Amino acid sequence: MRDMREVGSVFNRRNNRRSFLKKGALAASATVGVGLLADSSSVLASGGLTPGAYTAALQVLDGDMPQYIHDNTDDEFTHQNFLNAYLVSKGADPVSLESFRTPNVPGSTATGSSGKLRLTNLTQLTVDTSWWSRYRIGDQNPDLNPSFVFPQAVPDLNKGQHTAIPRTDADTSDPNFLQAIANTAGFHFATIEQGGTSLYPAMAQRATHREVLRILISIGPTETMHFQTWQDKAGNAPMLTAVDPVTGVSVSFPDLTHSADESLKANLIMPEPCPFLSPSLPRCSIIRPTETDGIAMGVVNFLTAMGLFIGQSPQFFELLKDLAADADHARHGV
Repeated sequence: MRDMREVGSVFNRRNNRRSFLKKGALAASATVGVGLLADSSSVLASGGLTPGAYTAALQVLDGDMPQYIHDNTDDEFTHQNFLNAYLVSKGADPVSLESFRTPNVPGSTATGSSGKLRLTNLTQLTVDTSWWSRYRIGDQNPDLNPSFVFPQAVPDLNKGQHTAIPRTDADTSDPNFLQAIANTAGFHFATIEQGGTSLYPAMAQRATHREVLRILISIGPTETMHFQTWQDKAGNAPMLTAVDPVTGVSVSFPDLTHSADESLKANLIMPEPCPFLSPSLPRCSIIRPTETDGIAMGVVNFLTAMGLFIGQSPQFFELLKDLAADADHARHGV
């Protein structure tokens, strides 16, 4: 059990971070976000994947998947390290979630796993793949019509709970189920990174200092590069149906490569032009959504609904919501 003094120290440092946030720096909340992204990808990049069968299943999506995963993870750690150093340079405390690593968050015991305690749960994911059609449908923008329901690319991933990593060596014994795990990982990566793609421009609208704005608009495009890469690879996920031998949950991956539906076709990876700011203006190819109101809390809620934090403590959620509330109260020019 974690020493409660350690938990208390996290909350005792809030006032310093809150003061800095209210002066315009959104770096603390961004640091938390990239720390969680790094934790999600590092399980695959640094000892968290089974060296043989699982890697081969990932490479069905693209032969360079291991390299992409490694580079994505490295990028997120550099973001986290830079943002923490920036906080310190401005007299604020760095942000660390390390004290929240817990055996209550399920990890992997499969061959190759580091066995390191985890912040995020990759074994019980409910993955919203509606972003797939959101970027392919040209007459809708969630910022202008939040009630529009974008179709799921993989409907089954958005119901039930699915693992993106082998939980034990038993998960690698059935090649079909193992490929379903790899397919899930591919869509999970893209789902996480499309969130980051929207998060940075949305937060940039709240930056009150030019230097903070520069940070957000410099890091943000790298998240878009990640998203573009993962979206392209997810589209290569082979068509299959598999049943989780532990939970009994079934998942079917459609053949998106040969889809006749333009809103689902795999090779349409460039953002389709859509309405922006006003329906009276010409359509424009943009990142969407970028609405800034409630963006930080929206990201916390999105990741929570995904199942990424199943097993975490109430103190963990309290800290995330506290930081998100501070970020959402930041105002440009105030």
